[in-house]
Amino acid sequence: MAAAQTIETGSLPLAIAGGRLTIDLDALAANYRTLAGMSAPAECAAVVKADAYGIGIEHTVPALAKAGCRTFFVALPAEGIAARKAAPDAEVYVLAGPLGGDAIRTFREHRLTPVLNSKHDIEVWREAGSLPAALHVDTGMNRLGVTPSEAAAFAAENVGARAIPLKLVMSHLACADDPGHTLNNQQLESFRRVTALFTGIDSSLANSAGIMLGGDFCRDLTRAGIALYGGRAANEGDNPMRAVVTVEARVLQVRQAAAGSTVGYGATAKLDRDTTLAIVATGYADGYHRAASGSGVPLRKAVTAGANGFVAGGRVPIVGRVSMDLTAFDVSECGKVSPGDWIELFGPNIPIDEVADAAGTIGYELLTGLGRRYQRVYVHG
Repeated sequence: MAAAQTIETGSLPLAIAGGRLTIDLDALAANYRTLAGMSAPAECAAVVKADAYGIGIEHTVPALAKAGCRTFFVALPAEGIAARKAAPDAEVYVLAGPLGGDAIRTFREHRLTPVLNSKHDIEVWREAGSLPAALHVDTGMNRLGVTPSEAAAFAAENVGARAIPLKLVMSHLACADDPGHTLNNQQLESFRRVTALFTGIDSSLANSAGIMLGGDFCRDLTRAGIALYGGRAANEGDNPMRAVVTVEARVLQVRQAAAGSTVGYGATAKLDRDTTLAIVATGYADGYHRAASGSGVPLRKAVTAGANGFVAGGRVPIVGRVSMDLTAFDVSECGKVSPGDWIELFGPNIPIDEVADAAGTIGYELLTGLGRRYQRVYVHG
């Protein structure tokens, strides 16, 4: 078996970094193939907005293209330029639309396809002169998208010399992570009525959670997002995706704290026994949320305890508040821990969504909020 290959990016050298971020491109590709199989016979596209959910378009897009992905979605034209550079032959859709007339040249030059979200977008894009686009129809989320009646009017008037050649009609599910929610089928029915007006044009409705709903939700094209990166798409049940991102932080000091003493800002954690603490070089400046603290964060309601790390073969809880650069973990019950060791904050042993639950947020926010003080390493092969 060939040895794994690693690519260190232009981030910090490990010797001077407080944390390290390992991205498993093989796991990413495996997740794509799983989602593509679940989407079939529909095509599965990849959503790589927010710099591929924080892990890097320049490495993510080529890995996904090699796994068979032919279509990518980004939020903004600048992200589209990066995706086009990484996948010269792919289809790249820009979800925010053309933004304004000055952006038309960018779309032309980089062969980007805008998603038209309003009557204003449609008029702006008509000035581009018969270039292809996608149409976004709002079927119940009240975010971006034309209304169904506006879509019907567009279908009737989009003829002649000023017609916009549509490649795709799409909508977005609001509650697909809750399979039993009544809005899912309501949106599907609304979308069916709209797409009947656009014969011969592909349609797209399902995000990651929508893929797991299956059936007609998958339509012609699905848009895989969080599940690609190992995150939980549905609120209930097991997560079938492989962990893609492992975040670790360096242990700076191991110290003994006496029973009855307190730990961290606000003295919110009072120790009921003599405790071995590992003081770790991570905090909210690195995207490790203060809300994941072991105590003293009254706004968190998802769980009563804070997050855990993984070190020396065992799970270890946060003690006290996460601060800007430092977090304390109770390592009393695990194997020997020494300064210079690495503690996993999330990855294969600590699921990202478990940490997100502890912080009262979602895995998306943890991924897209990763700080700039990590060494980044991409592993494949």
